[in-house]
Amino acid sequence: MFFIVGLRTKDRFHPSSVQPCEFCGVTAAQSLIERTTKFSLFFIPLFPVRRSRWIRACTHCGGSREISRREAAAA
Repeated sequence: MFFIVGLRTKDRFHPSSVQPCEFCGVTAAQSLIERTTKFSLFFIPLFPVRRSRWIRACTHCGGSREISRREAAAA
């Protein structure tokens, strides 16, 4: 008998806002991404392994950085 286990990271995209980018300085849409990592058994995600991470990415230059949950709620 064998088990297939692993970790799966999934990105969930939220509505973007138009703001100046902190990398390129251009006013463009800033995507808000929620990244979650879950433990999976037989390719079925069961429970989160770590807390969700929030990432803000510029659609113009592609620059991105991790932001806090508080910043994500304000956006």
